[in-house]
Amino acid sequence: MENKFYTLPDLPYGYKDLEPYMSEEQLKLHHDKHHLAYVNGANAILEKLEKSRKDGVDIDMKSFLKELSFHISGHILHSLFWKNMDKAMENNRIEGSIKEAIEKNFNSFERFKKEFSQAAVSVEGSGWAVLVYDKKVDRLMLMQVEKHNLNIFATLDILLVLDVWEHSYYLDYKNDRVKFIEAFFNIINWEEVSSRLKKAKQSLN
Repeated sequence: MENKFYTLPDLPYGYKDLEPYMSEEQLKLHHDKHHLAYVNGANAILEKLEKSRKDGVDIDMKSFLKELSFHISGHILHSLFWKNMDKAMENNRIEGSIKEAIEKNFNSFERFKKEFSQAAVSVEGSGWAVLVYDKKVDRLMLMQVEKHNLNIFATLDILLVLDVWEHSYYLDYKNDRVKFIEAFFNIINWEEVSSRLKKAKQSLN
């Protein structure tokens, strides 16, 4: 496809590097097929929009924009998802500013894990559990996103995302979403999450 607006990002690790918590087969399918589908979908819609403008053809703007937000949001969330996982155990230790922020806002890491897991388990249908930072009140908050683009807190900084669409775990965990969520905590790259929080707070100055 010529004149691409979006491209599929490379993974920051190898396909086998998240095992045993996420298999090579599962990761390949998720990244190479599902994420790519959102990239291609967004690009196709943008090309149609550009062509309609050049040709002076009217379009169903509501339908186009709804579909576009689905694909672009899917691309953005997946791009964040790959980066907030890691094979290196030194990056999986929660410490420093992100640990302090979680303990301050959730009273303990255990409470955060429980609430985040409940948010992930209870997403209606397909969606995401998301940890965000709100500059206005200097607080960490949880956001439950249905599909890719519903129930979003606009403008808040995203720190951590967990994809609980079935395509993210079915090969490894079948329909056991709870088991997948528990496994996810073994491969969170807390260094990356902490870096996102630091950048969000720097923008306050």
